[in-house]
Amino acid sequence: MVNKVYTNFDEAVADIPDGASIAIESWGFAATAQNLIAALRRRDVKDLTLITHNFIPSFYTEEEALLPVALLPQLKKLLAGVVGIPQFGAGLFIKEYVDKGLEVELTSHGILASRLYAGAAGLGGIYTPVGIGTVIEQGKEKRVIDGKDYLFEKPIRPDYAFIVAHKADKMGNLVYLGTFRADQPIMAMAARITIVEAEEIVEAGNIDPEHIVTPGIFVDRIVEIPEGGYGTAQKRKKLVYKFGEMEILRKMLFG
Repeated sequence: MVNKVYTNFDEAVADIPDGASIAIESWGFAATAQNLIAALRRRDVKDLTLITHNFIPSFYTEEEALLPVALLPQLKKLLAGVVGIPQFGAGLFIKEYVDKGLEVELTSHGILASRLYAGAAGLGGIYTPVGIGTVIEQGKEKRVIDGKDYLFEKPIRPDYAFIVAHKADKMGNLVYLGTFRADQPIMAMAARITIVEAEEIVEAGNIDPEHIVTPGIFVDRIVEIPEGGYGTAQKRKKLVYKFGEMEILRKMLFG
């Protein structure tokens, strides 16, 4: 059996080259592969393409949490459903990088997920009415199907996917925690190489097959999150409390 368990995160990302494309789910700090992001920052690779749902500035210190925005200086292209927060100037925080050549491709959350699925399923792409009449249709093929306009969207096949799992066995079978599931299974299927940070790694056969969401065939590398690492239950609890305080502040500022 191929050994998929790696000793640490730096070892797991050691071969990621300049110019690689990486899919990272980000619906908040908890469901983001933060330890792998930290390891990739330490490698200082450049000209990356990042595929993620939400690319927003972080309100946390680097000791508390790392969001995909931490990779901004290393990016050549960003493909995302949301960039920035409207109340804080939307995407103004990336302006200096855009001025230096960062390419930004905006899409919707649903189309991003569908394009990843197309990549995972080996499809040639999808036709969608989402984006008709907006800036999203610029440069894309438009087709009329049954009297309705559609845009052609290409499949997304990332070089790497960074995944965070609740539990993994040594064969790479994964179980997710609640909303951690979201689009991570699709990213794992679509990517050429899937790297997982797991809260717990168990022996093969110790996970009920009915609970497995991502089969090990789609997983290449696994690292167990150490005590005190990003994304541990203790850190999540502290950040949820802090997020509650931020929500109170937001209501005071914006109503």
